[in-house]
Amino acid sequence: MDGFGCVILAAGKGTRFFSDTPKVLHDLHGKPVLQHVLDTAKSAGFVRPVVVIGHRSGEVERFLEGQAAVPVVQRMQLGTGDAVKAAKRQLSKYRDIAVLYGDVPLVKKETLRSLVSSHKASGASCTVLTVDMEDPSGYGRIVRGRFGGNVEAIVEEKEAAAEEKKIREINVGLYCFDRGDLFSAIKKIRRSKIKKEYYLTDAVAILISEGKRVRAFKTGDPDESIGMNSRSDLANAYSIISRRKSAELNKGSVTVLDPSTTFISQDAKIGRDTVIYPFTVIEKGVTVGKRCSIGPFCRLRPGTVIGDGAEVGNFVEIVRTKVGEGAKAKHLTYLGDAVVGRGANIGCGTITANYDGRKKSGTVIGDKAFIGSGTVLVAPVKVGGGAITGAGSVVLKNKNVPAHKVAVGVPARILSKSKNKKGKR
Repeated sequence: MDGFGCVILAAGKGTRFFSDTPKVLHDLHGKPVLQHVLDTAKSAGFVRPVVVIGHRSGEVERFLEGQAAVPVVQRMQLGTGDAVKAAKRQLSKYRDIAVLYGDVPLVKKETLRSLVSSHKASGASCTVLTVDMEDPSGYGRIVRGRFGGNVEAIVEEKEAAAEEKKIREINVGLYCFDRGDLFSAIKKIRRSKIKKEYYLTDAVAILISEGKRVRAFKTGDPDESIGMNSRSDLANAYSIISRRKSAELNKGSVTVLDPSTTFISQDAKIGRDTVIYPFTVIEKGVTVGKRCSIGPFCRLRPGTVIGDGAEVGNFVEIVRTKVGEGAKAKHLTYLGDAVVGRGANIGCGTITANYDGRKKSGTVIGDKAFIGSGTVLVAPVKVGGGAITGAGSVVLKNKNVPAHKVAVGVPARILSKSKNKKGKR
């Protein structure tokens, strides 16, 4: 991206969210809306995008701390044209500028890369990202030249003639500009009569009127055009990202049986030949090994690592826990801050009581241990390899169960006639 800068417009209030939180900070699939855009920009090769902030700028600026981004405050929210103008100094060293929106999080990195490449190759003053819509109502229509090349106009719905309204190609709202042409045109933008704002689309119209080349790059995915203007849009985007992740896995070596009821974080890592059953939630920071069976109705939270061949069944919740190769937790179980050994069996209704009201502590369950149904393990505690707990036992903190021993009762006690190392009584 040598000579190519990036500005992300994230100053809007989001009035239709009816929220005290800036809309770009609302959670979408495990991370803020704006983070999706930042991640896409980074993946496309932009090292330090400029982020224009405005509404509740302090909150957004705190979110950007430590990230590879340059925040710029738009003092008054006077429209998208004014927002780009606010970043002029920070963009001065670049030859070309990509303009993204902090509330349009579904644009793929491949699309952004292709938009930039198309702009570079054409030498155009501006390249507009477009898409064909089945129902283009409400969107600005792209009017192309006689032979389908240059863009001759972007006509807004309310100003479109009958023939123009039949056009299905619409303006997504992402652009690449020649920097000099961009800021020259921005100087000439006039405030809209209705909202008294400066619109970036007017800069495109000015370039066209001056005979500058404006090209269009068309993406094939209408979902990429969706902006987060309401909570309904947020819910729709959530579903789209889930479907994308499931489709990506199903095209590879993982089976997701019902994508419509399954949530899998974008950054989750899942191994070959694993099967994900319906109503499963796999959150960020989760790694699942090969040949695993996950779900239905289970939740894997951040910090979870599932070993190869393990089985995690219905109504099981796991967080900050490592489950060993071939281990099983099939029913109604909570494992938090735990290490579960290879081949261990976690009986139905097992709970690791990891929080004592002040701090969280860990539980260690050894290889091939057998945890009886309804066992409560009060952390910190260890159950040795090959050990057994009886159904309904409560193993108190620091009352460790030695390897190959049997613990039963409330509170649990070690039986005198315990299982020996060879597995005989």
